[in-house]
Amino acid sequence: MTKMESLGYVRRKAVNISTEELIKTEFLQSGSNFPLVIKPSVKGVNLENWANNNQEYLKSELLKYGAVLFRDFKVNSIEEFEQIIAAICGEAMEYRYRASPRTQVAGRIYTSTDYPADQSIFPHNEHAYSPTFPLKIFFFCMSPAQEGGETPIGSCRKVFERIDPTIRDRFIEKQVMYMRNFGNGFGLPWQTVFQTTDKIKVEEYCKNNGIEVEWKADNRLRTRQVGPAILKHPQTGEMVWFNHATFFHVSTLEPTIRESLLKNLPEEDLPTNTYYGDGSAIEPSVLASLRTAYQEEMVTFSWQKGDVLMLDNMLSIHARNPFMPPRKILVGMAEPYTPDFSRIV
Repeated sequence: MTKMESLGYVRRKAVNISTEELIKTEFLQSGSNFPLVIKPSVKGVNLENWANNNQEYLKSELLKYGAVLFRDFKVNSIEEFEQIIAAICGEAMEYRYRASPRTQVAGRIYTSTDYPADQSIFPHNEHAYSPTFPLKIFFFCMSPAQEGGETPIGSCRKVFERIDPTIRDRFIEKQVMYMRNFGNGFGLPWQTVFQTTDKIKVEEYCKNNGIEVEWKADNRLRTRQVGPAILKHPQTGEMVWFNHATFFHVSTLEPTIRESLLKNLPEEDLPTNTYYGDGSAIEPSVLASLRTAYQEEMVTFSWQKGDVLMLDNMLSIHARNPFMPPRKILVGMAEPYTPDFSRIV
């Protein structure tokens, strides 16, 4: 190891000095502090080593800004990416109770959602529908797309402020119902979602997490679960708009996909759909208002090879723009969190 490469090994008691000497911070756009961008100020700074020795600094900055983009650290491999996650969070978590297709590439590192390149992905918090979700999500750009393929991100704090208080109050009172169907040829099969072929294990997981199970003909499965639309952030104490009410609703799908699904399936058999917690329909005007709140807070930047993006999953949303292949963006999730729903008002 060269002298420069060893610069990441700075004693924690010197964190302020090391932060000033080894890295510099900036923002992507003037007038906006989202996301925070951290770059090396000298050559040879090893991101894994530096992050390991500055965990408290990174924790503080992430809670302050919600998103941190590490750029120009020359991260080149999946192994380096996984080690960076481990240096900050201990280890990556397994992708369970799935909602989107991903390919496991190594350890607990996955491809970003394997949707066709010509499709966009609506802004969302990762796993916001799930009883257990990651507090942090990391993205790694191994190779940017020839064109497009950005991962727009947005501040949940600003999204929350944009949502009409009457809409927020209605969801606080009624909560959200998620209805999912598996095994009808659309979406993921239940064996992939639950990572098992054992129906008893599926039923045990659902029972333990308040999910209603209904087995249908031809080995099909329908689930219903009711959960909160707003959660308290475990570190900051902020009330956060955190749900898949908009993302899972059929009206949010791109028109051609939505029309194809509704042509082939009755509403109750759609792969995903959402309702108020009492089963009543969410008004189209409410869904349109929510989509606007998300979309007007998105920040878009072009990926650069070696970029690592760290998001607080409760303070930031992410999306995906269509692209011209090839594109290789990898994902790791960390710090699984299971809220105590009985204490949520």
